[in-house]
Amino acid sequence: MIPEITDKNLYLLLPGKVSAVVELYVQNHGGSFLDGLRKFYNSSTYHRLENEQTKLWHLGPVGLYEEFIENG
Repeated sequence: MIPEITDKNLYLLLPGKVSAVVELYVQNHGGSFLDGLRKFYNSSTYHRLENEQTKLWHLGPVGLYEEFIENG
């Protein structure tokens, strides 16, 4: 049985999603992984992603990357 995703356990999903988005960003825009990580963590996409109610965590890496590029 898959447990329910809540604000209390969402943090478990974020590292893998963030890493995949940053990898895509670095592949397409260059720079270091660390620079991409800083940019993503400071973006509105990340701040919405860490809020369970937005349901952005449902998106895969490509969807999150597109959201990040379009909306910062």
